[in-house]
Amino acid sequence: MLNISDLDQLKLQLVEAKKALESLDEALDAVRVDADDPASIDAAVQRVNAIIDARIGPYAHNPIIAPLAQNMKAQYRESILAQAAGERSGS
Repeated sequence: MLNISDLDQLKLQLVEAKKALESLDEALDAVRVDADDPASIDAAVQRVNAIIDARIGPYAHNPIIAPLAQNMKAQYRESILAQAAGERSGS
């Protein structure tokens, strides 16, 4: 059974998660990739990982955010690879 303290803790964790995710939007949108340059693709993936680590680092103790960060890294990596493949095939 949840008590008030548990609910307060969950609320805090959700507020932290929201702050962390909002801080990522602009930074991740700024990452660009040259689809014809494998080094650029690798650099974009590394840049995304670094941005996620930097922005989410202060909330690493949050049990909601930590697994979310790892999932986001994988999703952004796949997105970058798909974007690059799509741009190459469209050339």
